[in-house]
Amino acid sequence: MPREAACGEAHGCGAYGRAMGIQHWSTIEAPIDEVFAWHARPGALQRMLPPWLPGRVRREAASLADGRAELALPGGQVWAAQHDPSGYREGRAFVDERVGDGFDSAALAAVRWRHEHRFEPVTLVAGGEGTRVHDIVDAPVGSQLLRPMFVYRHRQLADDIARHHELASAPMTIAITGSSGLVGTALAAFLTTGGHEVVRLVRREAEEGERRWDPAAPSPELLEGVDAVVHLAGASIFGRFDDQHRHRIRSSRIGPTARLAELAAASGVRAFVSASAIGRYGADRGDALLTEGSGAGAGFLAEVVEEWEAETSAAADAGVRAVQVRTGLVQAARGGMLQVLRPIYAAGLGGPLAGGAHWQSWIALDDLVDIYARALTDDRLEGPGNAVAPEPVRQRQFAAALAAALHRPALLPTPSLGPRVLLGHQGMQELALADQRVLPAKLAALGHRWRHPQLEDALRHQLGRQLEAGRP
Repeated sequence: MPREAACGEAHGCGAYGRAMGIQHWSTIEAPIDEVFAWHARPGALQRMLPPWLPGRVRREAASLADGRAELALPGGQVWAAQHDPSGYREGRAFVDERVGDGFDSAALAAVRWRHEHRFEPVTLVAGGEGTRVHDIVDAPVGSQLLRPMFVYRHRQLADDIARHHELASAPMTIAITGSSGLVGTALAAFLTTGGHEVVRLVRREAEEGERRWDPAAPSPELLEGVDAVVHLAGASIFGRFDDQHRHRIRSSRIGPTARLAELAAASGVRAFVSASAIGRYGADRGDALLTEGSGAGAGFLAEVVEEWEAETSAAADAGVRAVQVRTGLVQAARGGMLQVLRPIYAAGLGGPLAGGAHWQSWIALDDLVDIYARALTDDRLEGPGNAVAPEPVRQRQFAAALAAALHRPALLPTPSLGPRVLLGHQGMQELALADQRVLPAKLAALGHRWRHPQLEDALRHQLGRQLEAGRP
């Protein structure tokens, strides 16, 4: 078999092409028992599911030896993977194969997939224990299509384990609101693969691993046995900024946050981490460098965010370490701005918006997850913290980076008419054309390390367009 280009990662990785399927390997800087245990914990499948592929995790395997995992695909189809006991070796290997569920489409029924996962202890060049992770897939798909998936998976594995090491913490029980959203889904999976227990606070009838949460009157026992709270729930800010939409934005944050903070104070949790937004700084700040110490700006979102953050005071006043995560523009293939822009740019129709001179302060989804994890575990982080990448970009730079990741031009100027139609005048000004040059001063002072400090790398990782050594 011809050897394909190595992945170019510092820890070393590579792949062999196959007529059908692929072999892919990399070296993870962690002992084999730790790497194998990561795969066995809840959340591993979610953490390694490429975000550019359709489908969502419907069920995780309860056991790597003989469990069954399921992905929900478009059109009501299900991808079911059964773990084969004959291929299981404790701490060394496991195998899963696609099986039919009786309702497969003709196309899906014809797909063969056998995936062998191998783990081998190695000695790192710098000393210490490492693990060679080797994936062998037999499938009627060429390695050209499979390679981006495994480059993504191995980078996720290496980066997640490295961050768990960096933020070493005794296992905690963490309650999360908004756990089914974009950020909550990723964060919950990251925490459980790190050995923490996640309790999802939901507004419907609770299932296993959940507790019912009434935002208007939470039960006094809601946070019993909980060490920390992450509060992500709130209506999406995207939409036309009419009276009804503004009411949803405000009412879903103001009130529920205060009541949850009061309950956290009464329950004696160690940390109360609440979502916030860089919208606090206002939509028209020009070239001013904005840090956590900068004053609030003007506008609807600035007022809401300032009041939203103040609602956490009950927890802080009671001695609970309270953190407000002021989030920038999240780059994620499954949500937010990138999900909307990707098809436009893929069609070659993307370009600078309204001249492209305004600043955009952005953050990769996995970096945002890391920041929430630090807020939960690092006692030095308190109060508001800017969750943005170290280098904000002008909108024209964003357009160029996205076009480069998709191998498309970014020559067509995008008029403001589109955002105005979708968001209305106020929404266009406060979201699409917001001019905010925000810096993560607090995180930088703590020596925080970003996975994706450069925008194009973050976009490529989310879109399956990763650069490899020897490849354009």
